[in-house]
Amino acid sequence: MLITILTAAAGGAEKKNPYGFWEALQQGGVIAWSVAGILTFMLFVSLYIFFVKMFEQSKINAQTKRVRSTFWNATSLREGAAKLEPNSAYRQIVDDGLTAQEQHGKLTDPVEAHDWVHGSLARSEASINSQLGGGLAFLATVGATAPFIGLFGTVVGIYRALIKIGLAGSASIDTVAGPVGEALIMTAFGLVVAVPAVLGYNLLQRRNKRIAEDLGAFSNDVLGFIASNGAVRPAAPAKAAPKPATTATATKPTAA
Repeated sequence: MLITILTAAAGGAEKKNPYGFWEALQQGGVIAWSVAGILTFMLFVSLYIFFVKMFEQSKINAQTKRVRSTFWNATSLREGAAKLEPNSAYRQIVDDGLTAQEQHGKLTDPVEAHDWVHGSLARSEASINSQLGGGLAFLATVGATAPFIGLFGTVVGIYRALIKIGLAGSASIDTVAGPVGEALIMTAFGLVVAVPAVLGYNLLQRRNKRIAEDLGAFSNDVLGFIASNGAVRPAAPAKAAPKPATTATATKPTAA
């Protein structure tokens, strides 16, 4: 009896599901493999772009904290720029502002220094924001098109399923469920690719907006510093004063 039960269990374990994902690809032919390949490519590229952009944004957020704590303690922009990381976003804004200040004296056409420096800083901000936004268009495209690519695979799969049902001459549940289930796998795959792309796009856009606000405020402070020859600058964050040490005093009981 025990041997019979074990044999039946082993036979059930070895039995494969004829309507799985790989079986659907094998029966779907070139179209199914092409749709699955395109969706897989979209998925991996979307994940790569998401993690790379998150890393870039984290670096800039760390730079923002250092700028707020140390940059404006310097006596000049060049001294403050030396404290920033080379090739960083904030270093680029400061360098472009100093370069614009130096180039203004070489202009033959009368242009106000404020307008010239402001335009240079705005151009620097736009360049940084453009770099941060690189790749987000691909995420938006994946989020918009992946469901339709999966739906295309589903439509083709259902067409093939109907042909098989017609040739079999039977519309019983066991004949219909398998081929239609295989076709719906592609729609599910398209949604699996599209949903993370949309969520990642929205998250990166929101973080980019906050970074752009920080860069714009810093650029405006640099412009005020240059236009006033260093007289106007944001207040450096005050250091918290140390708390006075509290000592417990023992009180002696008074005599009655």
